Order: sequence, then structure tokens, then C-alpha cells
Amino acid sequence: MPKDSTAPGTLFVLATPIGNMEDVTLRAIRTLKEVALIAAEDTRHTRKLLARYDIGTRLTSYHDHNKEKRTPGLVKKLKSGDSIALVSDAGTPSISDPGHYLVRAAIQAAIQVVPIPGASALVAALSVSGLPTDSFVFVGFPPRKPAKRKQYLERLKEEPRTLVFYESPKRLLGFMREMTQVMGDRSAVVARELTKIYEEIIRGSLSYIAEVLETRSSLKGEYTLLVGGYERSGEFDRSLLLKDLKRNLLETDRPLSDVARELARKYGLSRKIVYEEGLKLKK
Repeated sequence: MPKDSTAPGTLFVLATPIGNMEDVTLRAIRTLKEVALIAAEDTRHTRKLLARYDIGTRLTSYHDHNKEKRTPGLVKKLKSGDSIALVSDAGTPSISDPGHYLVRAAIQAAIQVVPIPGASALVAALSVSGLPTDSFVFVGFPPRKPAKRKQYLERLKEEPRTLVFYESPKRLLGFMREMTQVMGDRSAVVARELTKIYEEIIRGSLSYIAEVLETRSSLKGEYTLLVGGYERSGEFDRSLLLKDLKRNLLETDRPLSDVARELARKYGLSRKIVYEEGLKLKK
């Protein structure tokens, strides 16, 4: 934005694509061209986006390892009238991201902070999950140490809202197994590489998804894990089960008993429950 020495600049918290380069707003492109500086989590990554849209604005790195050192200088620039765009490697800054540190410092310095909304893996995964979205909890990355992770899951096991996690490929399977032990075999969704060429969404019980992933030689990419909230005994999330039942009963000639056996295993339910749901659909 044009510099005005009589007023401080603005900090724009600007969302960038999580994969597909076309998932950027017109407002984001204009803002990136107009600000004095772009503070990027990884300048090499952000340069690819800038090159795609012919943006020549100066870059500076801002990440978890230099945020304390860089923040005072960025706040000083904002106070002098320069506007800055804060971007992460992908998605919306300050969500499981060091950007919140700069946002907080700017607010404390009475600098205007403006969101430029756009892509977010969290929202994208929720929108296609099939799990309840009227109320959910984003819990980010779980602890790495086993003891802390178990305590973390114990605190969450009676949370009734849909749970959303980020996890690395190398820890995902282990985390899902631990979750099944602590929380039970709940309905879940794994969203991988959203908006990218190898985008994949796997729906089913935690144990079913784990079985699917275990067949692969390695897990790669960025993963979002969504898990159904706690439900009182005797209740379960019927939406995914009913969808599978309808597909199997309407599109194939398989007996209900065979379908019930397969889906009971997939969703971690008793065969009787699934069979009864199938009978209701047939009626």
C-alpha cells in the first residue's frame, strides 16, 4: 500500500493456496502487489506463487526459528507507515503457524491487522468430510511424546464435537492406533494432499482407514485427520453408514447379510446394528 508517514501501515494476514495455484483470490494478488514487504514462512516457496502472478514485491523470511528476532523490525516498519503481508507456506497464516506471534505484536502496537481470507486445509477437509460440521474443534498437531499424547487423547475422548487434527505422514498411523485404543473405533476421515494432483479422501472407521494406509509402502504428503465426536452408548453417526448401505443395496445385487458383515467391520459396529439399518432402508 502507498506509504503515508502520518499513519502506521497495515498488517495483512493473507491466505495463499494449499496446493492448486489457482486457489488464490483477486484481492490477495492485488494486496501482494501493493504492500511494501511480504513476510513469508519460506521465501523459496512463496517466490513460486509470486512468479506465477508476476508479483515483484520484496520478501523477507518469517518462521518459527526467527520470529522473536524479526518481529520488532517488522513492527517498526509498520509503525513507520509500511504495510506488510504475512503469508505461510500454504493456507491461512497463524493457524498452527508462527504468524500468530507477529499478529499479537502488531495488535499490542495498535497497528491495524486485516485478514485476506482464502484457502485453509482445515475448512476444505471439513466441508467434504461428511462428519457433523455445525460444531467442531480444531486441535492442530498432537504432542510427539507418547505419554503426553495419551494424556491429550484422554482429555479429548468425551468431546462431543468433531475433532480436526494435523499430523505428519510418519506419525499418522501410530496416532490413529493410539486414538482407537483410547477413544474407540470412531467414524473418521483422512484428507491427503487437498487441491493437489494426488488429492485423496478416505472415509470410514479409524481401524478401516488404518488398514487402507498400512497396505502402502510409505505415506507421503500433507494429512488432515477428522474424527467423530463422543457419542453416548448406543448412539453412532449414521450419515456415512447410510450412504454406504444405499450404494451397496441400490447398485449391487449382494445380499443384505453380506453387506452388513462388510460394513460392520469397516465402521467398527456390530453386524446386528448395520443389518437393522439396512432393513429400515429397504422398507
